[in-house]
Amino acid sequence: MSYPKAKVAAAHVAPVFLDREATVAKTCDLIREAARNGAQLIAFPEAYVPAFPVWSALWAPIRNHEFFVRLAEQSLLLPGKELTRIGEAARRSSIFVSLGINERSDASVGCLWNTNLLIGDDGRVLNHHRKIVPTFYEKLTWASGDGAGLKVCDTRVGRIGMLICGENTNPLARYTLMAQGEQVHISSYPPVWPTREPKRGGNYDLASAIRIRAGAHSFEGKVFNVVASGFMDAAMRMALIAVDPKAAEVLDATPRGISVVIGPNGEPVGDFLQDAEGILYCEIDLNKCVEPKQFHDVVGYYNRFDIFELKVNRARLNPIAFADQAGEPVPASGEPGEPQLKIVGTGS
Repeated sequence: MSYPKAKVAAAHVAPVFLDREATVAKTCDLIREAARNGAQLIAFPEAYVPAFPVWSALWAPIRNHEFFVRLAEQSLLLPGKELTRIGEAARRSSIFVSLGINERSDASVGCLWNTNLLIGDDGRVLNHHRKIVPTFYEKLTWASGDGAGLKVCDTRVGRIGMLICGENTNPLARYTLMAQGEQVHISSYPPVWPTREPKRGGNYDLASAIRIRAGAHSFEGKVFNVVASGFMDAAMRMALIAVDPKAAEVLDATPRGISVVIGPNGEPVGDFLQDAEGILYCEIDLNKCVEPKQFHDVVGYYNRFDIFELKVNRARLNPIAFADQAGEPVPASGEPGEPQLKIVGTGS
């Protein structure tokens, strides 16, 4: 059996900071640019629309109320006109799009999720994943997601799965995707992730963490891993240090994320992007995923299913459920979920 070959793209780009409309317009432009250059799939960074809440790493929560309010105001409600525009750009360009967004809830003006969408080349949403657990200071911004998006989608460029940032450290989440026949994995990351004042040492090296995580998943699953990290441009930096000039010391000296494609042997395929904004292109051949399965197939012969068993709850969690007069449960009115987003084409 022959498997697809494809040109993929990782968008190592900055949002128009906390501006939903402008960032959506930039997203559509980048989708069209990638398609013109022959890409069949483009992956955007974590929480790309309208921004990653890096301020939660810089200041105490009592100083970040204004940023949270602005983020909530500029986040996306699904479905909505912004998603329609992006889906139409994907359809017109015949390209698959992985997009990180801040998603707001119709049930609460203050509930936000860290969400990743996989949009098909026909413009429809194939998968809608909410980050299972926000990491460290991210809990100050985002609610916990659920397992509804732990799915692999069967497409003409291969079977695609996706996880957000620290989820790529979760062996059970990664195994869940491997066990659905994943061939192309998408990993999304922020531009920077400060954990300490750099002058004191011991700060989190995001680029190193990405190489370890992406390499491990590719090697264990024998998959191609498309990593898309954000980029902090001058406008984003200035918006943050305008609040506190001392933040520049942290932002400027904290290691940046990288965008890269990793092959099924755990090694990078081609170059990477880190210090410049742009789109990284790479040719992948899924036939190269077959031979390494002879060595270690952790969802096949190299496992003991009589010893190990994994059960995954993929129900979409809603804040409330109503029963109609016939006693049938129905979802809360307006609550974003799979039916409204018309999720199609998911795998097992």
